[in-house]
Amino acid sequence: MKLIALKDVCKINMGQSPNSSSYNDYGDGMPFFQGNADFGERYPITRVWCNTPTKIAQAEDILISVRAPIGALNYAKEECCIGRGLAAITPDRNKVSQDFIYWALKGKKAELNDKGNGSTFKAISRKILEETMIPDINFEQQHKCAENLEKIYGIIQNRRKELLALDDLIKARFVEMFGDAVANPMNWPIKELKDLSVQINSGNTPKGGSENYVEEGIAFFRSQNVWKDCLKMDDIAYIDEETHAKMKRSSLKQGDILMTKTGRINTENSSLGRAALYMGEDDMANVNGHVYFIRLKPEVNNKFVLRILVSDEYRDLIRSVCVGGIDKRQLNKEHIEDFPIICPPDYMVDKYVSFVEQVDKSKVAVQKALDETQTLFDSLMQEYFG
Repeated sequence: MKLIALKDVCKINMGQSPNSSSYNDYGDGMPFFQGNADFGERYPITRVWCNTPTKIAQAEDILISVRAPIGALNYAKEECCIGRGLAAITPDRNKVSQDFIYWALKGKKAELNDKGNGSTFKAISRKILEETMIPDINFEQQHKCAENLEKIYGIIQNRRKELLALDDLIKARFVEMFGDAVANPMNWPIKELKDLSVQINSGNTPKGGSENYVEEGIAFFRSQNVWKDCLKMDDIAYIDEETHAKMKRSSLKQGDILMTKTGRINTENSSLGRAALYMGEDDMANVNGHVYFIRLKPEVNNKFVLRILVSDEYRDLIRSVCVGGIDKRQLNKEHIEDFPIICPPDYMVDKYVSFVEQVDKSKVAVQKALDETQTLFDSLMQEYFG
């Protein structure tokens, strides 16, 4: 395939942060975007304005993040000021389609990240952007390529919205039946989590740390594996039987609830206090020192307790009780032991959990369709852009 450098078909305008005294939050001047944190799905979200801009992007320019995370993309919906975390790319409409350049840059994201350098924050220079090679194809092929990717991407977004809608349904049903799990407006009996549990403990990091990891063996869950109502296995570590035996105290049982002990609290997917169920075999997994396991009494419905722990209300509670610095916080064992858990009648709990299980079946079907569509999208991106 014939290739052409980005600089031959686009104008590249690197951002530069203006004097901070020109920033404001009341709309004086033009919108100011500093980096990836300002990006939305397709267009940036205006939070700050600047009345003495230094570098300006034009409406419909492609905005690309040039500092970690490198390669995120948005379109400028109006004239705006861009900081040093961004660059504005203006395609020459006589040579290339704007949408084709957008998708071509998406296809080059991994490559651009690999070329980033810097000790604190990885970044890419103007030269790297200028010399990025893209397919040199005619307008008809460009439009067809962009059209196909846009259609499939639209399907992917719709599938993701379906999953979010199903999650919202689970939340709404909980509030309908039980109210706010923390404020408890329905005055359900409350017990502390320690009174519903057989054991609450964190694991250990084996001596030597990652040197103990093996290719196959006992699954070893770390905080990056524990997400909201989901255990992610794509970055799972393994330990051998001998190491596992030395850490017998934190050997997991089916139905244990795992919760992250340390992490950040200032993002939507805050890493502190995320919780999920372990549904593997007894004594075939362990946890490190950054993860708690909560083993409930046999008569306590773990799926119901999990729904409480992953609720938005509990996220706020966790933020209010955790300790530590701005960058990294921690939940102490006493915090978790003292968590208030509403205790409605068993028949209501069972009814709700049955509802959740039915919705989860729908989520599995939607996720399967999403994964298949994502695979198709990835294969097309590879075909078009390598």
